[in-house]
Amino acid sequence: MTTSVAAGRLAAGHPLALLIAPLAGVLLPFAYAPYGLWPLGWLLPAVLLWLLDGERVRRGALIGFLFGLGAFGYGIWWIYVSLHHYGNAPPAFAALATALVVMLMAGYVALFAALLNRLAPRPGARRWLLAAPGLWALLEWVRSWAFTGFPWLALGYSQTDAPLAGFAPLTGVFGVGFFTLLGAGLLRLALARLRPAVGGPRAALWPLLAALALLAGGWGAGRIAWSEPHGRPLAVALIQGNISQELKWRPEKLRETLATYAELTQRAGRQDIIVWPETALPAFLSDLEDSFVGELRGYAAEQGIDFLIGAPDGRRDQAEYRNAVAAIGRTPGIYYKHRLLPFGEYLPLRSLLMIFRDFVQIPMADFTPGAADQPLLHAAGVPVGTSICFEAVFGSEVRRALPQAELLVNVSNDAWFGDTIAPYQHLQIARMRAIEAARPLLRATNTGITALVDEKGRIVAEGESFVPTVVAGQVQPMRGETPFVAVGDWLAVALAALAALAGAWRRSPGQQKGG
Repeated sequence: MTTSVAAGRLAAGHPLALLIAPLAGVLLPFAYAPYGLWPLGWLLPAVLLWLLDGERVRRGALIGFLFGLGAFGYGIWWIYVSLHHYGNAPPAFAALATALVVMLMAGYVALFAALLNRLAPRPGARRWLLAAPGLWALLEWVRSWAFTGFPWLALGYSQTDAPLAGFAPLTGVFGVGFFTLLGAGLLRLALARLRPAVGGPRAALWPLLAALALLAGGWGAGRIAWSEPHGRPLAVALIQGNISQELKWRPEKLRETLATYAELTQRAGRQDIIVWPETALPAFLSDLEDSFVGELRGYAAEQGIDFLIGAPDGRRDQAEYRNAVAAIGRTPGIYYKHRLLPFGEYLPLRSLLMIFRDFVQIPMADFTPGAADQPLLHAAGVPVGTSICFEAVFGSEVRRALPQAELLVNVSNDAWFGDTIAPYQHLQIARMRAIEAARPLLRATNTGITALVDEKGRIVAEGESFVPTVVAGQVQPMRGETPFVAVGDWLAVALAALAALAGAWRRSPGQQKGG
C-alpha cells in the first residue's frame, strides 16, 4: 500500500467538515502574538489538509473559506475598533467594512483549497509536502501586493519565536510560511500512515522524524551570524507619549502633548539616539519650526543627541501632506512614508469609494506617498532604515534601505488598535523584519508596544502599554547582507513555485503506480 492512500479522513461530503473548519480557523490566531502557541501554526493547517482530502473542488473551496473566516474573523476583528471607536464610523458600517476585509482574506484560503484539490487531488506525499506548501506560500505572497496588499497574519509570523524563524534571513516570512506548511504536511502524512493497512505506527515514524529534522534545520540556520558588529554600541531611548487618540489632534491639546514629550525626553537623559513615535508632533513640522522644533534643535546640539521624530509635513497651499520622520541633530534629514495605509492614509479607487469618507472621519487621512528610493536618515553617524507603521508589514519595503542601513527604526501609532491583540501582532511582524535583515530594531509607538529588538528578533527591552514611558538600552549597529536582503521574496517564490509544480505534476496513466 502506498502513501497515496489517505487515512483517518472524513468521508467526502461529511457535514462535520463544515463545522470543524471554522472552529480550527478560529484557533489559528492563537499561534501568533500575544498567545504565542506556535505549534498551532503546524497543527491547524494539518487539520485543514485533512478536511480537504477527497473533497470536490467547490466543496473544498467552501471548507477553505470557512477556515479563513474563522482565522481572520478572530485574527483581524480589531479593524472594527479602528473604524468605529477611533474613526467614528457607525457600528453597522464598521461591521460591514470589517466583514468585507475578513471575507476577502478568507477568499485566499478558499482559493488555496480549490487549487490544491484541482491540481493535486490524490492524497499523498506530493500533495501534502509539495503542492500544499507551494500553493500556500505563493498565495500569501500574492496577498502581500494584490488589492494594495495586506499580508497580516501570514503564517510565517506565527513562527517568530520558533525554530523555523531561522529560515527568515534566507527566504523571508513567506519562506517561513512554506516550511510551516511543510511541517503541517508531514503531520498529515504521519496521520495517513497510522492505519495498519498503510503501515502502522512504524511507517508514521519517518514523517515525524522529518518534522523534527525540519525544526533542527531552522534552529541551525538561526545560529548563523548573517551580520557583524560595526562601530560601538549606542545608547538609545524610545519615547512613548501615550497620547489618547481621541485627543491627539485637538488644537487645544497641542501644548500639553509637546510638554509630555519634552518631559519624557528630559527623563531619558543623555543618549546617542532618541526616537519619538509616528506623528508624535500632531502639527506640521513647518508650523513648529520657529518654536518647539527650533528649541529641540538647540537641545540636540547642546546635548549631542540625534532625534528621530514622527510628524506630518507638507504645504497647505498645495494641499500636499506627508507622513514623515525627521532627523534632528548632527545629520538633519527627513523620510516620507512610501507605503501608505489604504483607507487610513489614502483612499484607493477614489471615484468608487468616496462613500467611505462619508462614514469615517480620520484626521490627516489624505497623505501623499514619499518616493520609493529616498536617502537614508543618519543618527549618531549610523545609517538607519526607517519605516512608519504599516510599512513594517512589508519586508520588501524595509529591505530598500539594506544592506546600507545598520539599524532599523519603526515608528507607529498603534493607538488606532485600542486594547486589542493587534499591537502584539504588529510588534511580532516588526520583529520578523529584524530577523530577515539581521539588524537591531528600535520601535517607538504612541501607546505601545514600544521595544528594543536585537538582530535575531529577540526583545531586549519593552515598555508597558498605555502609560507614558521611556524604553532605554544599548544597541549594536550591524553590517552584512542576508540572502533575503540580496534577493528579497524571490527565493521563497521560486521555492514555492517549484514545489507547487512538482506537487501538481501528473504522470501518464501508464506510469502511475500509487502516489
